[in-house]
Amino acid sequence: MTSRVLPVRFFHRPAAEVARDLLGAVVVSRLGDVMVSGRIIETEAYLGYEDPASHAYRGRRHAQNQGIYSHPGSWYVYRSYGMHWCANLVCAPEGLGAAVLLRALEPLAGIELMRERRKLEGELCNGPGKLCQALGITKALDGQRMSGSPVLLLRGCQPRATEIEVTPRVGITKAVDWPLRFTIRKTKGGPEGPPV
Repeated sequence: MTSRVLPVRFFHRPAAEVARDLLGAVVVSRLGDVMVSGRIIETEAYLGYEDPASHAYRGRRHAQNQGIYSHPGSWYVYRSYGMHWCANLVCAPEGLGAAVLLRALEPLAGIELMRERRKLEGELCNGPGKLCQALGITKALDGQRMSGSPVLLLRGCQPRATEIEVTPRVGITKAVDWPLRFTIRKTKGGPEGPPV
């Protein structure tokens, strides 16, 4: 499995490139000593200093966003609306504050544990808060380098260009028209329903 972990150099690129290329990669979580995994089917890029929707806009720094300024390939985990954890991977030059938000997964392994963690039936990972809950991700992961953490990203089967849809980001109020959300188009019998 180690040979399939995405290398640090993968993240030494602009966030929009990383966000597109993460589609199809596999997230494997061993948090709680039980493996669960899912295929990435939706991401969003946040560009850092010049992006009004980014937590690093104009170099803002505070106790809750220090992880976004970590080394490329590190986790940045924050609380959304005081309720849900959201997992990002830091990109581009260190200190810029660019990152990719993991928005949705297609569950692959450990589905029963995902259901138990989510405490419900139905869609398990079709939203950033849901996928963190299903994978067991909390603030404890924030700032850790992905390659040495209990949550790894493995090379997967990248979708063809015709299978990728690029749209504006969702759930934000600034720079809402920037086309920085990347999804794998839904197909019959394919990934679970639309992200929320």
